[in-house]
Amino acid sequence: MVQVYAARAVGWRGVMAVHSWIAVKPRGAPAYTRYEVMGWGVGNGSPAVRVNRSGPDHYWFGSRPDLLVDRRGEGVDELIPRIQAAVEAYPYPTSYRTWPGPNSNTFIAYLGRTVPELRLDLPATAIGKDYIPGGLPVAMSPSGTGVQVSVLGLLGVLAGVEEGIELNLLSLTFGVDLKRPALKLPVVGRLGFSERPE
Repeated sequence: MVQVYAARAVGWRGVMAVHSWIAVKPRGAPAYTRYEVMGWGVGNGSPAVRVNRSGPDHYWFGSRPDLLVDRRGEGVDELIPRIQAAVEAYPYPTSYRTWPGPNSNTFIAYLGRTVPELRLDLPATAIGKDYIPGGLPVAMSPSGTGVQVSVLGLLGVLAGVEEGIELNLLSLTFGVDLKRPALKLPVVGRLGFSERPE
């Protein structure tokens, strides 16, 4: 099983942004493994990538998580080693910057680009998702179903089957989801049909 979650961030950041993470559980494993990026302690030498800080679907400091991806059954066991390899290869394992990234949403978007079978559509409030590692101006969209052009996560456009069409202005997302009709807006996130997994 592979699941991706997002919950409103802590304090004032929660007005604008979510924190996202991924949990995996291979067939026969006794428990989930949760991977996420956190900024607390990074300045003092703690790693940004944290493993099993909490349960797979636990609240994020009082905020209820939303399930963004739920993959299970046939073929999922083959994805898990690729996800784990992508976690190991994440280019910012000791760095964290709230805005414009790299942060928790940069990490999850990176995993989505590396393992496009996740079909990951991060919410408009996932500030940092548009920060493309390495400063590259063009990459696959986080869902792997489109293309994204971004200038250091501050200005860009994205078009993808899963995401729809998005404009990123100073890390704020404005867009239209065509697959599950909805507007994507800063602060509110989504107005329209649910983005819950199929």
